[in-house]
This record gives sequence, C-alpha cells and structure tokens, in this order.
Amino acid sequence: MPRHDRAQTPLRVGRDVSAEAPRPRPGTVKRSLARLAAVQALYQIDLGDAAPESAITELRERAAEEEGFGEADDELFVDLVRGAIANRDDIDALLSAALGPEWPLARLDAVLRALLRVGGYELLGRLEIPARVVLNEYLDIAHAFFSGKEPGLANGVLDRLAHRLRASELTAGGDAEAAG
Repeated sequence: MPRHDRAQTPLRVGRDVSAEAPRPRPGTVKRSLARLAAVQALYQIDLGDAAPESAITELRERAAEEEGFGEADDELFVDLVRGAIANRDDIDALLSAALGPEWPLARLDAVLRALLRVGGYELLGRLEIPARVVLNEYLDIAHAFFSGKEPGLANGVLDRLAHRLRASELTAGGDAEAAG
C-alpha cells in the first residue's frame, strides 16, 4: 500500500477497526505523541543540528503551533530525550549487540537510529511501562516513518533488547499488563 502521508500509522491486519473498537485513553495518546517527539528530537541531535536542550525547546515551540502535537506528555518527552542522551553509550552497546556485526549502528538511517535509542532507553530506564507497550509504540512510530523493511528491523532489535532487559516480564505470566 503506498504511503502518501508518512505521519499516519497504517492499519494492522487482524485488528478490529469497527465503530465499536475501543478508543485509546487520552493519556495513551499523549504518551504516544511524546515518544514521537522524542524520536524527532534525537534525530535532530544525531545530525548535529541541535544540542539536547535546544532540541527539546524547539520541539516544545513547534508543539505549541501544531494542532494535536501540543498534547504530548511533556514530562515523558523530556525524560526520553534526556535519558536517551545520558545513557547513549550503554544503549548503543545494547543496540550494537542486538544488531550484530553485519549491521553497525552507524550504518542505519538516522531516524531509525533515533527510534532505537529512544525505545532502548524506555526499555532500560522506564520500567513502569510494560515492555510490550514499548514494543508496540515504537513499531507504530517505525511504520509512521518507513514503509519498507525498517519497521521489522526496529521491532526485531527492540524485541531482542526487551528479552535481554526484561525477560521475566515477557514470559507467559508477564503478558497480562497492557497499560502504557
């Protein structure tokens, strides 16, 4: 299916899209927007266009101007950006191990690298958020940016990280949590 508007997340096969389908809770949407903004901030930082605090400020200013974007959970957004930057070396080591030697982190597209770093930080540092929620959120963000194989790569890498960092949560008993 062609992607003319890359900002929208595509429908997933097998999901109920009827009028009776539950709507996301307001807090869930705000957290999703915070994750998207954090990926955008890390992308700017990674390209050398912005220092972390100026990227945060710039995205906050843009949020005030754009409809819907201003609803992002600001506390989560700031924590994701600062946490991913502060733990970058540890996160990069985890991501490199998950990618393997044939795919060095530097070889990845800058957006994909930013997505993996923010998702990696959330798995590493935001233990109150269930791992499956983190995986689903960043898969949705990957689909918003990419239409090729990148979402599968992002999902596979973050899944490996989740199993390494939160193995007990992902066993049969840990699947019951669904808050995000």
